[in-house]
Amino acid sequence: MDLLVSTEWLAAELGKTDVRVIDATMFLPAHGRNARAEFEAAHIPGAVFFDIDEVSDQTSPLPHMLPPAEKFASRMQALGLGDGSRIIVYDNSPLKSAARVWWMLNLFGAHEVAILDGGFAKWQAEGRASESGKPIVRHRHFTVWADKTLVRDGKQMTDNLRSKAEQVVDARSAARFAGAEPEARAGLRSGHIPGSKNLPYDQMFNEDGTYKSRDDIKAAFEAAGIDLARPLVGTCGSGVTSAVLAFAAALVSTNKVAIYDGSWSEWGANPHNPVVTGA
Repeated sequence: MDLLVSTEWLAAELGKTDVRVIDATMFLPAHGRNARAEFEAAHIPGAVFFDIDEVSDQTSPLPHMLPPAEKFASRMQALGLGDGSRIIVYDNSPLKSAARVWWMLNLFGAHEVAILDGGFAKWQAEGRASESGKPIVRHRHFTVWADKTLVRDGKQMTDNLRSKAEQVVDARSAARFAGAEPEARAGLRSGHIPGSKNLPYDQMFNEDGTYKSRDDIKAAFEAAGIDLARPLVGTCGSGVTSAVLAFAAALVSTNKVAIYDGSWSEWGANPHNPVVTGA
């Protein structure tokens, strides 16, 4: 199964016993929308709703941090996601949040995970079937393990300032990266991690919400000063949109991009961390 699948492909595969579909839509408070309510109003037939904020470490003061492996496995089993599943993730969010769930599933041991190109918006625009209500699922066994090579913490990011072993790419807007636009989350300074490069996540998409061609994605990384052959860590506001860059890199290279899970929500809140402004 390809990492990126078309609506045509999914329409043909729906109903097969090993295919599982996840709606990974999430919104920020500023969006004024309710992802779960929208899912229950309309979703791809057979899909289950993955609540990124709920499937997280509830003990952390930071938003939607990775949960313990056991919690992740429990939630996946309750959603009917298990060993042997081919999992297709989609969203209907400006954050392109399907990529965050793709990354989480890979980190916790799922073997076949893809993203639906164009998401629910493209599915609906093509007049494809949808359903409403809460799905009925049967629990399945999910064997969990955690690939910690795909995640970075604050200490590792601080150490990297000295070693420069890994490139750091920031998926936030150019204005937020430069510190010209204030952060929405209270208590955060504006700017970016010293030495990091800026590649706004929305540069990975065409106007219709589909991913750009492989050549255009490669060109975007190159224009941002990123060498996809070298180790790379993604960061953003809270670890969601950086997953878009991780997924895009996976489409065009064999490089596994790690994500700084705390991202700017952690780095920008710590007064001891160095911060740089300007492009």
